Amino acid sequence: FVSSLFLGVGKTTLIQKVTQALKSSGIPIDGFYTEEVREGGRRTGFDVVTLSGKRGPLSRVSSDSSTSRREYRVGQYTVDLVSFEQLVLPLLRNVSHGSDVEKKVCVIDEIGKMELFSQAFIQAVRQTLTGSGTMVLGTIPIPKGKPLDLVEEIRNSKDVKVFNVS
Repeated sequence: FVSSLFLGVGKTTLIQKVTQALKSSGIPIDGFYTEEVREGGRRTGFDVVTLSGKRGPLSRVSSDSSTSRREYRVGQYTVDLVSFEQLVLPLLRNVSHGSDVEKKVCVIDEIGKMELFSQAFIQAVRQTLTGSGTMVLGTIPIPKGKPLDLVEEIRNSKDVKVFNVS
């Protein structure tokens, strides 16, 4: 796992470069990464992009007037849990239920506050991490406030190597 205290350090760029190297080596790989969405030079949210090219919103800057339904928020962003789960859950379940004969790499960029609103995602990540034959290449944040349970579980696992980038 790749970890960093700051946004914009290059965790996703590093993941993308490693992913390309693995793909070109013929290693079976699947997963997703998150990408900034910018409009007029200003960040307006994040998208989830699968390695097969599907894309959907993870979060967008929200207006304060849109509080009619249950919202998941991180700072100025409202998380689109439905979109996130529709893209990511089938992918993780597919990786977890693949045959043990085929060793696979699963990219999970990232496991952070926005993604952890989904209990189904937490369960799918745990299954992927314990699945035989699957190696995970992912990103996690360094805690700035209250630690995130799954992130700390991953960070403290004896089977995980964490690389801090700055």
